[in-house]
Amino acid sequence: MSEANTLFEIDRELDSLLDQIEEEAEESGTTSPELLERFQQFCQAESDKVDRIGRFLTLMDSRLKYCRQQAEHFQKRARTAEAKVMSTKGMVLYFLAARGFKKIEGKEFTLRLQKNSQDSVEITDASQVPIMYRELELRVPGRLWQAVLADLPEDRSKLLASCIRDDKPSNDAIKEAASHFEEVLGAKVKRGVHLRVA
Repeated sequence: MSEANTLFEIDRELDSLLDQIEEEAEESGTTSPELLERFQQFCQAESDKVDRIGRFLTLMDSRLKYCRQQAEHFQKRARTAEAKVMSTKGMVLYFLAARGFKKIEGKEFTLRLQKNSQDSVEITDASQVPIMYRELELRVPGRLWQAVLADLPEDRSKLLASCIRDDKPSNDAIKEAASHFEEVLGAKVKRGVHLRVA
């Protein structure tokens, strides 16, 4: 019965059965055993349904945690593999340079010294690179950002605004505004609920 009906359907049927039980009790002073038995079946079905949902959520939560752990594990493995690739390539490049070779050949592969299509930058000490030669990734509160743009000439303000790559609502700023009874368009602060499986 719990498999054939949703939690909503079971709840609706229980409400209907309760109404029928009350009507029978008012009319005849008693309730038929068949009706009581059906009521008991749906009570059991509700209990079974709740347990099935709890088992499902517990299983999915465990699977989610496992997948996240695996993702972290594979990211570490990918970084390790990348480091090994770079190390091996560096060793082969050193070997070719030391011997004055342009290439070495095997039965399946040829390892060749080849110039890049464009120049690359090698950072020897990142801490010494001046600020004007860096890209900055900032987390700036919206109010400060507005104030900075307002103080700049229009051309610089537009140039700075064009540097934004991504932005998202700040929950902290919205909560702060709500604590001062300020309305924030497109957002509202409320105390939510969550489902706890125990």
